[in-house]
Amino acid sequence: MRWRKDRQAWMAALEPTLMFQRLFDHIPGVYFFAKNKAGHLMFASDGLLQRYQMRDDSEILGRTDFDLNPDTMAQAYVDDDKRLLTGKAAVIERIELWWDSQGIPDWFLVTKLPLYDKRHRVQGVMGTLRRPDEAERRLPVFQTVAQAVEIIRRDFSKPLFIEDVAKSCGQSLRQLQRRFQSAFGITPQEFLLKTRVLAAVRMLEETSLTASEIAQQCGFVDASSFTQHFRKRMGESPAAYRRMRF
Repeated sequence: MRWRKDRQAWMAALEPTLMFQRLFDHIPGVYFFAKNKAGHLMFASDGLLQRYQMRDDSEILGRTDFDLNPDTMAQAYVDDDKRLLTGKAAVIERIELWWDSQGIPDWFLVTKLPLYDKRHRVQGVMGTLRRPDEAERRLPVFQTVAQAVEIIRRDFSKPLFIEDVAKSCGQSLRQLQRRFQSAFGITPQEFLLKTRVLAAVRMLEETSLTASEIAQQCGFVDASSFTQHFRKRMGESPAAYRRMRF
């Protein structure tokens, strides 16, 4: 009992902005974040800043998931947070695909916990993301869809049909769709489109290619289809996206 009181007094004397989260700046491949109840980012480790191509936390402070990610991805994060904030879950642990700065998806293990104030009221959410190691990648939950993910990651720029992906993985289309939905909350079709759109985002930012050229290189049927899918997932046309950033 005495040491609990000593710990409380010690914690109360510490500078809150210089707490343990700084450790995550020195753990390769592990990213830390903390958000308030409204979903605004209050802390982000250096690794997370680098993934979003930001120089320091002044650029990410106060942003929401919708400011940083496509709407469909952001909504999944917000839905997780709601479960923690309302007490419907004490912890959330799941496998998800996360998009790097080049627009290419990769596997991540996500852990989220609620943040409490001194009266034990939930005041926010904190969490970590990390890449699974080789042993974890051999777990059944990975293996059920891992081959399909790798095919889509490799061939998204080519004409690609999910029926053919399922066949290559020895699964029916329905099996693959069900397992994808269970693992990630999206269909393999949506994953393919997300991959293409986010690869296009990189090209819009880093090249002077036309919309038609980008559409062709990212696997879209034509510029019209590219614009339609881009607007749906990014909230604006490719042309508007490029204008806002240059």
